[in-house]
Amino acid sequence: MTNELRTESGGLAGRNHLLRLGAPRDTSAVRHLVTFLVASVVTVLATRAYLAATGYPQIGGGGLHLAHVLWGGLLMALAMMLLLSYVGPVPRSLGAMLGGVGFGLFIDEVGKFVTSDNDYFYAPTAAIIYFVTVLLVLIVEGLHGRRAHHPAEYLAVAADRLAAGLAGGFTPAAREEARTLAAKGAGEPGASLVAELVEAVPDDDADVPDLVRSAVDRVVRWLDALVDRAWAAWLVISALLLVCAAEATVGVRVASGLVPGLPEWTGFAILAAVGVSVALLATGVVVGRRNRLSGAVWVRRAVLISLLFTQLLVFRAVRWTAAFGLLLDVLAFMALEVALREERMVKARGA
Repeated sequence: MTNELRTESGGLAGRNHLLRLGAPRDTSAVRHLVTFLVASVVTVLATRAYLAATGYPQIGGGGLHLAHVLWGGLLMALAMMLLLSYVGPVPRSLGAMLGGVGFGLFIDEVGKFVTSDNDYFYAPTAAIIYFVTVLLVLIVEGLHGRRAHHPAEYLAVAADRLAAGLAGGFTPAAREEARTLAAKGAGEPGASLVAELVEAVPDDDADVPDLVRSAVDRVVRWLDALVDRAWAAWLVISALLLVCAAEATVGVRVASGLVPGLPEWTGFAILAAVGVSVALLATGVVVGRRNRLSGAVWVRRAVLISLLFTQLLVFRAVRWTAAFGLLLDVLAFMALEVALREERMVKARGA
């Protein structure tokens, strides 16, 4: 075994610093991180809606108040205990969900911690939460969206999947996933050994239910079916134009001095950003007639302008009422990501 690890092609040369330190990226990391972010955002919106509907009740008495930031910290602690206690892929899905809900309960009370009078209703709270969420999205993009996975990372993830299989056997789907990952790591030191282990693990029809992954997979399959429709592109464009119209309306109100507490230049900045998004959308429509992939890239840029800049200012102006536009932006972004993935896969097969 030692000789094979030393002589098999690939070696350690040419790997980045993190790989040489033994820190490969999980090929499912984006799914887990998106689950975390979506759970946190949904928790914030659900918490605000519930509190508004029930008159902002308080748990406690006698001078005590059990703020929901405490429950958020407890859920994040439970998520960490789960992730640190078990190996294999299934605990990560549940940990991402619990951690996301906990983080949502935590960040929802940020207004209390940035104001001297502990003001939960601090006006910029929505913008702060939005900014933090976008920052986390950019970190995810930086970690996983800029650089393709190295074959050694696929092999490491295959070995991670083996951890669950060695303990409880492989279902057919789990074995096929591990087999595919091991094949992508072919040529790396130890690859043939991992491939042999994948085949040696016994069969087992029972598996730990991964409800989070099942839900995410259903959404992805739905989006896969959607992007294949001829009218899907126009649906995305229409939704984005609706968002732009709503953003422009807010910009006009702010620029006209109708939103107290905001300088008029904020409204002009919103209008300028909307103009850029509309121009990018128009470019995407024109380019997309000749090349669908290039057109989707231009439309994605329009969505990023809205998500990373325009919506931040809109949230500062109208706070939680901007959540509908954010939801449409996120759904459009997800549809575009699926479409771009499909187009790149088709292009790769054609090459």
